[in-house]
Amino acid sequence: MEKDVLIIGGGPSGLSTALHLAKIAPHLTSRILILEKEHYPRPKLCAGGLVADAEIILQRLGLDVREVPHVDVSAAHFYFAGKGIKISVPGSHTIRVIRRNEFDHWLAKKAENRGVEIRQGVTVRDIIPNQDGVTVETDKGNFRAQIVVGADGSNGITRKCVLPNAPVYTARVLEVITPNSPLRPSGTSPKSKGFEGGRDGAYFDFFPVPDNIAGYVWDFPTQINGEPMRCWGIYDTNLLADQERPPLKNPLTEEMARHGFNLDDFELKGHPIRWYDPFNPVSVPRVLLVGDAAGADPVFGEGISIALGYGAIAAHEIRESIQRNEFSFSRYKRRLVRSGLGQTLFARWVITNIIYPLKWRWFQILLWRILKPIVILVAWIFVLNWGKRIKI
Repeated sequence: MEKDVLIIGGGPSGLSTALHLAKIAPHLTSRILILEKEHYPRPKLCAGGLVADAEIILQRLGLDVREVPHVDVSAAHFYFAGKGIKISVPGSHTIRVIRRNEFDHWLAKKAENRGVEIRQGVTVRDIIPNQDGVTVETDKGNFRAQIVVGADGSNGITRKCVLPNAPVYTARVLEVITPNSPLRPSGTSPKSKGFEGGRDGAYFDFFPVPDNIAGYVWDFPTQINGEPMRCWGIYDTNLLADQERPPLKNPLTEEMARHGFNLDDFELKGHPIRWYDPFNPVSVPRVLLVGDAAGADPVFGEGISIALGYGAIAAHEIRESIQRNEFSFSRYKRRLVRSGLGQTLFARWVITNIIYPLKWRWFQILLWRILKPIVILVAWIFVLNWGKRIKI
């Protein structure tokens, strides 16, 4: 089978690419094919936080994420050892939390409703670009395309096939889901700290950094099948991997215990996140990368809004390449770098290489507790509000 555009991976970045192409080049819609190795709704390990930029991109596509089961978080707290910055949006939520199996399934249905073909249960084995197109070998036979979009995540095969020698910067993540509040042990006062019925808001605490874990512990509310739950986890960029450091789960165990939870009582899962580096290539002739395959936010490991943004940029690059009948994608990285997404990714990369290597306790206290106005200003200018600058 031959298509103009073959997208490998049916997550947010691949679906966003298809939806944006259907919007800006509707004549190509029937020539797009997405290959997804799982079947929707497939489980996906992801905390599921949607920031405002994600919702802006979806709204401009005519999509309302409120159709997806969600929990709205009123405030986000950025702490060091339990104290720090609180960020909230007057009259609105700060973060909207979804479950990825539900979100991706919803987004896939929207793409199919707009004429995009998705084939599920197809595992890609090899990707072979040449002068005339790209051959994609799968367990369901071979496909041929003018263009391939690698939207297959941090561990995807696309980058391994087309950029096997490119540097890889990979963070590590552990995640666990618990009830919204712990059971109160007998003899414990209902007003005891940690047993008050669950915390409001989302919390990101950077207390592991002085111990050479270059990241943070998080917890925020979520839901599973309508039941209130809480998502906990720890993110480590691995920037301090050459230093002596404790097992990754230790700080998470400590933080959960502080609020009355025993990590050993719950299922702990882990996954890698490839993060963005401005010096890494994101394309080869006839193949371009989007989403985690290209690189997620290095500061927080945020992926969903970033993935949606990649899709918008890739769609414009694909449309223009087809119009020119020229598929080197030599302009793709420049387009990415100059976009609102590229600017925030570069800013986050710079921030990552400042706040984590400067691991001293006094610096982390200074950053998260004392320099609050400066941190908020930098975040507002360089980290947030980039979705409005994405061309749709």
